[in-house]
This record gives sequence, C-alpha cells and structure tokens, in this order.
Amino acid sequence: MQMSRTQVIERISAAQDQLGRRRGSGAAIRQMLHDDTPLDQPVGAPNGAPATRRGDHDLNDADMRPDPPLVPAAVLVPLVERDEGYTVLLTQRAADLSKHAGQISFPGGRIEDDDPSPELAALREAEEEIGLTADYVDVIGDLDIYEVRTGFEVFPIVGLVRPGFDLTLDQGEVADVFEVPLSFVLDPGNHHRQGRTFYGKMRYFYVLPFEDRYIWGATAGMLINLYEVLSGEKAAWR
Repeated sequence: MQMSRTQVIERISAAQDQLGRRRGSGAAIRQMLHDDTPLDQPVGAPNGAPATRRGDHDLNDADMRPDPPLVPAAVLVPLVERDEGYTVLLTQRAADLSKHAGQISFPGGRIEDDDPSPELAALREAEEEIGLTADYVDVIGDLDIYEVRTGFEVFPIVGLVRPGFDLTLDQGEVADVFEVPLSFVLDPGNHHRQGRTFYGKMRYFYVLPFEDRYIWGATAGMLINLYEVLSGEKAAWR
C-alpha cells in the first residue's frame, strides 16, 4: 500500500482530534503528565472520552500496565520521503545499554525539564542520537501515548523527513540505522503476535520481522498504531 504525501498528512491530522493531549513547557510537562488523571482516561481528554493510551497491555491483561507516576519520553517516528515511496527510519540500540540493549527503536528518549514540548524533545533526541537535524523534519502530528512496562509513557511524534540528510550515530547509544518501507508496515500480513513467559506468566506482543531485523515490543506497538491511523483499519488481536 503506497500513500501520497497528502494522504499521510490528512490521516495523521485527522487523528489529532482524538488524542486530547495536554501541552506545556519545561518541568510543567512532568506535573501535567503525572497528575491524578485515571490510567484509563487519556491526559487532557474530557470525561467519558475513549482511552488513547496504547501500551504493552494492549495484547495482555490490564495488570501489564505500569504503575504511575511514569517517566515522560518522546520518540520521533520519521517517515522518509523516498522516490519509491515512504520509509520508516529506525535505529538498533547499542548492545551494552542497561535497558532494551540491541532492540529496534525509534530515535528518542526522556523529556528533560528544559524541553519546551514533546515534539522538540523528540527532535533534540533524534539529532543527538543519529545526527538527524530538525531542518530536514516536518512534524505533522502525534500517535497515541504508549505506556511501556518499564515505567515510561512515550509520545510518538510523526515527522516527514526530506532526503539528503547525513547521519552521525552516537555509538554509545545507537549501533545502526536502517529504513523499512512504509508499505511493509501497512501490510497486515507482516503483523505477527508472539508470546514469551515472564515471571511465570505468558506475555504477548506484536512482531514485525523485516529481513534480518526483529522489530517487537513498544516499537512494533507504535508501528501498529501508525498502521491503524494511516489505513483506517483495526489491527489484528486488538
């Protein structure tokens, strides 16, 4: 499934009405994200609004949700505008990191106290981790907040990336970068569910195997969210 620039922008823009996100600056982000809003209600949404938080719990019992307060983080979901169609730029984390070592991820990290917004935090992290500068990125919207079992709430920021950029990897954090065709992500035949036993209980998660890459966990979950937004279809097993 190939999509034009206009289609991508329209569908991401249409999804923004459902997000109900609060915006703020600096340390105020933590205060707003760690308020007493129930976990089954999106931050800033009116009472009775449907939840817009994804997470490791999507394919599991509710007890998979992390206990608040959660640490706010932001990632950039970079859609590169190639002649043959859009691609999704992903990173492979360094093998010696203390958390999620070697896993496939989006460029991103914690929202710092002096970050004016999740969008700017994602852009800052993308430049620090892989050298992708903001002048190549046109931010067009967000996906749903994604709760990670390890205690993070992640703001996925979608950006259209103009070709011609040069990347410089922070070798302490990123071992490699690669691109996956967006058409691969939008093909439900490439979506798989797998399970592993953690602490005596089966945990299920999405997997998108691409060539020799094993895309799973939070990254796969956010890609599934991107699929639903762009295709208008509900993913399997949800």
